[in-house]
Amino acid sequence: MRVAICAVGRLRGGPERELVDSYVARFERTGRAIGLGPLRLTEVEDRKGGGPAAEARLLRNALPRGAVVVALDERGQQLSSPDFAARLAGWRDAGRAGVAFMIGGADGLSPDLVAEADFTLSFGRMVWPHMLARVMLAEQLYRAASILAGAPYHRA
Repeated sequence: MRVAICAVGRLRGGPERELVDSYVARFERTGRAIGLGPLRLTEVEDRKGGGPAAEARLLRNALPRGAVVVALDERGQQLSSPDFAARLAGWRDAGRAGVAFMIGGADGLSPDLVAEADFTLSFGRMVWPHMLARVMLAEQLYRAASILAGAPYHRA
């Protein structure tokens, strides 16, 4: 099952980019054997300053056709890492071609876009910078692949 992270804004070089790249590479190695991947990061930018509504149009265009769409939003469902891994495995085992995670910009995702998602995921009630949310998502994807592969990375 292909995995996509569709995010608003460009992640420039620096520690966040290095962490995302590291976790993506780890996910690719671990996920391949268990039917997860490749992992693709698509970044969109609204250069005209149209806010969440304009960003929503760009994100909709970036979503892979037929993918399960997951919105990252503070009001979403909070999952443990094993539960997140089980949800990914469930989509994979149901024959879904892909899953796409949407991360909004500084003002979050448009409420309309969140309502259209198949699932809404939260990393907790705190608000996280959207660049850091990418790192957290990439790490959790790698952790989920490790859990599903039976690798020792996750210690419960």
